[in-house]
Amino acid sequence: MSFLPSLGRDATLPELFKAYPATARKRLPFEEEVMRGPSPLSVARRELIAAYVSGLNSCGHCYGVHAATAEAFGVADGVLESLIGDVDSAPVEERMKPILRFARKLTRTPDRMVAGDVEEILAAGWDEKAVHDAALVCALFNCMNRIVSGAGIVGTEPYYKAGGAALAKDGYAAIADKLGL
Repeated sequence: MSFLPSLGRDATLPELFKAYPATARKRLPFEEEVMRGPSPLSVARRELIAAYVSGLNSCGHCYGVHAATAEAFGVADGVLESLIGDVDSAPVEERMKPILRFARKLTRTPDRMVAGDVEEILAAGWDEKAVHDAALVCALFNCMNRIVSGAGIVGTEPYYKAGGAALAKDGYAAIADKLGL
């Protein structure tokens, strides 16, 4: 239920974007670059991080949409639930676990980040660009979770699936075009 009376009770994120087009117009190209631009982290891995961070933040809307998007890119159903419970026992490739622990710590206790958090990622065979990109995805979704939660934007399973399918097919830049921003 939206907290913003001008949007109505059942407002969606696109409606929030349309209500505040100046910020959406600037943010969506950045989101496209972070989530779809060149990276050592595949699109599936970035969507996995996005959904994981959103789940840690209990942002049902972002979790639902990005879990569906991650699944559209090949992340198995149920993986995210396992990750939120325990990264170490979750059925994800071992190489991703340091990145996911990094994302969890950066989300939950950013003041406790240490060089060892990055060293663990590098030791798993990732480069510095992967660390940077993981931090960007984490930061982007911590920000978006707060925007969405602060506005009271929620959704439904059908909405999450449709949103995930649209993001998987068209990416983030297409949102601005579809909304006429």
